[in-house]
Amino acid sequence: MRNVVRTVALLVACAVPAVLGSGTAQAAGYRYWSFWEGSASGWTYATQGPSLVRPGDGSVQGFRFAVSADSQDASKPRRAPDFAKICADTPAEDGSKRVALVIDPGVAADAPAGETPPAPRTACARVPGDASSAEALASVAEPLRYDTSAMLCAISGYPATGCGEQTSRDGDGGSDSGGSRAPTSASAAGSSSGSGGGPSAGVLVGIGAVLLLGIAAVAQARRRRG
Repeated sequence: MRNVVRTVALLVACAVPAVLGSGTAQAAGYRYWSFWEGSASGWTYATQGPSLVRPGDGSVQGFRFAVSADSQDASKPRRAPDFAKICADTPAEDGSKRVALVIDPGVAADAPAGETPPAPRTACARVPGDASSAEALASVAEPLRYDTSAMLCAISGYPATGCGEQTSRDGDGGSDSGGSRAPTSASAAGSSSGSGGGPSAGVLVGIGAVLLLGIAAVAQARRRRG
């Protein structure tokens, strides 16, 4: 009987990390443009989409294309949010505002298959006082591409296709699995919803199956002894 119990304990001890490990190895990210707000302290992931944000004169907005799982994992723009430098040659004018923009298409490892990301760039948009971040971006970085849910898919035509595809994140730059979409992020309506980090339903089912097998083995041993 003791041998059976030890065997069950060993099976569970081996199965739990194996099942959990397999979930981690297959963790996926999403390829999309994330939206950021800049300040003297650096970049902050935006809590609203660019079509909803109405930046004031002197604001800095950032856009970064990368593979990320959620807002906690998202890659920040690689240029500093320096309004004075970006808009140094754009003086203030009555009836308009200046919005500094940092547009970072990311690195080759995050690019869709067959595409090469353009170099990061900055621009100073002069727009009407009530303009949104999306309108400021459109004034300096057309063509923009959106999907039917208003998610920002491309800036200055990059990438040429796709919008928030799931990818295996294996660094090959073209590992789309298709179907799944990026978490609703600030690149669209605004709020991010990422992975909770806990075990998935499949993980729990796998652990439960091991436990059931162990219980069945103990019950069978008792019947034989009886």
